[in-house]
Amino acid sequence: MGGADGGESPAAAARPPKTWCVAKPSADETALQGNINYVCQNVSCSVIQPGGPCFNPNTLASHASIAMNLYYAYNGRHSWNCYFRDSGIIVQSDPSYGSCTFY
Repeated sequence: MGGADGGESPAAAARPPKTWCVAKPSADETALQGNINYVCQNVSCSVIQPGGPCFNPNTLASHASIAMNLYYAYNGRHSWNCYFRDSGIIVQSDPSYGSCTFY
């Protein structure tokens, strides 16, 4: 329900915007592979396995972004959960595509 003026309620307006963690475009492949290895030891990465909804595009950067965001979301969306030795970046634009949903 909206406020008296038809806008958002004060509680809704005070909520921070949803954020996602993705790989920095400048991150090197060694770091990205290390991120995937680390994350997939701690959370399920089935979505980036062959046949999974986020397997394509089958690129290291794409798979790393999905894995890094899984870890970030699973651990509370704190900025420090997206650091990944300075290879992650927090974005406010939903990176989901097709049947691949970034949570």
